[in-house]
Amino acid sequence: MRWPVAARAWLEVVREHPRHVVLFALAAGLGLGPVSAPGTVAGALAAAAVGGRRALGALAAGAVLLGAVVADARLAALDAGVLPAMHGRHWEGRATVLEPVREHGSHAAARVRLDGLGEQAVMRLRVPGGAGRAWPPGPPAGGAAPPWPTMGAVVAVSGRIAPLGHYDAYQRRRGAHAALEVDRLGPVGAWRGGLLGTLDSVRRRAEAGLGRGLAPPEAALLRGMVLGEDERLSDEVRTDFKRSGLAHLLAVSGQNVVLLAMLVLGAGMALGLPLRMRLGAALVLVALYVPLAGGGPSIQRAGVMGAAGLVAALAGRPASRWYALGLAAAVTLAVNPRASGEPGWQLSFAAVAGLLALVPRWREALRRARVPGPLADALAVTAAATLATAPLMALHFEQVSLASLPANLVAAPAVAPVMWLGMGSIALAQVAPVLCAPLNVVNGSLLAYLEWVAHVAAQPPAAALPVRIGGPAGLAATYAAGGAALAAAGRMWRRAGPERRRLAVPPAVGAVVLAALVLAASHHGPALPRPGELVVSFEKTALARAAAGGLTDVGWAGTFYDTAAECRSQSRSEERSQRARVSAVVRLLGAHAARVGNSDLPALVGGLVTDEGDRAVRRDEEVGGLAPRMEGQRGGSRARRP
Repeated sequence: MRWPVAARAWLEVVREHPRHVVLFALAAGLGLGPVSAPGTVAGALAAAAVGGRRALGALAAGAVLLGAVVADARLAALDAGVLPAMHGRHWEGRATVLEPVREHGSHAAARVRLDGLGEQAVMRLRVPGGAGRAWPPGPPAGGAAPPWPTMGAVVAVSGRIAPLGHYDAYQRRRGAHAALEVDRLGPVGAWRGGLLGTLDSVRRRAEAGLGRGLAPPEAALLRGMVLGEDERLSDEVRTDFKRSGLAHLLAVSGQNVVLLAMLVLGAGMALGLPLRMRLGAALVLVALYVPLAGGGPSIQRAGVMGAAGLVAALAGRPASRWYALGLAAAVTLAVNPRASGEPGWQLSFAAVAGLLALVPRWREALRRARVPGPLADALAVTAAATLATAPLMALHFEQVSLASLPANLVAAPAVAPVMWLGMGSIALAQVAPVLCAPLNVVNGSLLAYLEWVAHVAAQPPAAALPVRIGGPAGLAATYAAGGAALAAAGRMWRRAGPERRRLAVPPAVGAVVLAALVLAASHHGPALPRPGELVVSFEKTALARAAAGGLTDVGWAGTFYDTAAECRSQSRSEERSQRARVSAVVRLLGAHAARVGNSDLPALVGGLVTDEGDRAVRRDEEVGGLAPRMEGQRGGSRARRP
C-alpha cells in the first residue's frame, strides 16, 4: 500500500469517530495555547484538515481555539498572586508541606503552601555536612522516616523570598510562584485538615505498614513502587533502575491503576459481589489512590482513563481506549495547562499511545507465529512501550536503555505480586501496621529479586546508550523516522507469509536473549582500590559500596562517594558540563584532603573522563590555595595517599 493511499485510509477511519477528533483537538489546544500562538493556529488548521467534512472540520478547529482560550484563562488563575512581587523580602509564618523533602547533597527542597498568602513556594533548606539542619536533627524512633517534615505537616518557617532558579524552575509547572530561602524551620504539631488531611493520615499509616518487617532498601523500593515515594531510594538503586530500563516501576502510573482494579474486581468476585458493586468499589478506590500516590501527571492520566473505563462498564457501554486517552489529556491539561511540560506526563501518554497503536497487531502476529500467549503479551507490551518512549528518554535524560527489553521480561513475573501484596499491606496498615508483616515477608524476596535484576542489567557499559536529540524538532524527526521504519517493517512482515514468520520468530527471540547474555558477560568492572588509594571515575559502579581504602565515584547523575572520609554529596549539575564536573570533583577532593590531613591530595589526581570518555580537557581549579592540574583521559585514575 502506497503512502497516499494509507493516509487516506487512516483519515477515513478517523473521521468515523467525530467525538474522538473533537476531543483530541480540544486537548491539542489546551497544550498548544500556553506554548505558541502560531502553533495554536497551525494546530487549528491541521484539525480542520483532519476533520475534512465542513461541520467536523469547523468543530475540530474551534475545539483547538477553545482549548487555547481555556488554557490562557486557567494559567491566569494559577499565576495570580503576590509572591513574584515580593522577591528579596523576608516572610515568616506557617506553611503546609505539599511533597516529600528531597535532599541534594548540602541542599534540600520541597514545595509548600504559605498560609495567609494561599500561594505555593519552593522551600530551600541547607544541610551543611549532614548537620545543622533547620529542622530538628535525628530520625524518629525506628528510623522509618527521614528527619524532615512529611507531606501534609504544618510547619513554622521564616526566610527570604527569591525567584525560582535553574534547578527548581520546573516547580513552576506544579504551581510554585517563588522560592523561600529558609533560615528557620520548626514543627507546629499540626496537620492540614479536610479530605487531603484524611488522605495524609492514610498515607502515613501506609508508609509505616509498607516498612514493617522489611530491610530499609526493600522498604524504600516497595514505597516507591506502590506509593511513588522514591526519595528514600539510594542513588545506586535509582541508577540501576534507570540504566536497566526499569525506572517506570518507581513511578506510579497506569500499571498501578490496572493492578488495583484487577485486585478489587477479583476480590469482589471471590466474595460473590454483583458486577456493578465490584465496578463501583474499583471506581472509588481508584479515585482515592490517585491523590494517595501523589497525584502526579502520570497517575492523573491513569486515574482518568481507569475511571472512564469503569464508568463505561457501569453504564453497560463499550469503552474506547483512544477516547479515554484523549479524555485524560483534556482533563489533566484543563487542570494544569503546563502539565504537558512534565517529562512524566509526556512519557505516560507516549507509552499508552504506543501500547494502543502497536500491541494488538504485535501480539496477534507473535501468537500466529506460535509464541506462547503470556510471552507474546510480555514481548509486545515491553517492546511497544520501550520504542514509544525511547525518543523522549533521549530528549530528557540523554540516554536510551538497551537492556530494557530483556530486563523487563525477566522482571515481569514479580511486578504484579509485589503490587498486590503492597496494596494489601496498605489496607491492613489502616487497621494496624503490625498486620502487614506477613505480607511484607513474602514481598521481601520478590523485591530483592527486582533489585537483583535491575543491578545485573545495569552493570554492562552498553546497558544504557548515550543519545542526544536536538530539542523538539529533533524529537519530531525521530518519531517520524521511527514511524516510517515501523511501517516499512510491518509491510515486510505481512509480505513474508505465515511460514516465514514462524521461522523468523525463534531467531529473533534468541537474539534478544543472546544480547542480554552478551551485555551481562561484557561487564567486568574495575578492580577494587588498594588500601590507601583514592579512585576517581566518571562511570557509575558498585565500587561506591566498597569500603576498601577510599573511593570517590562520579556517576552520570553527578554523585560523589568518599568512603574513607565518610562524606557524601551530590552535584546539582544536570547539564553534565565538563566545567561543572571538574569543579565539583576538585571541591570534593579539597574536602577529602582536609579530613584526611593531606593538603597535597587534590594535586595527585591526574585523570578525569568526559561524558563521551574520549575527549581531553585541561583545567586549573583553585582549592584552598592549590591549583591541581587535571587532564582528561579515557578511564579513571588512581592517586596514592601517603
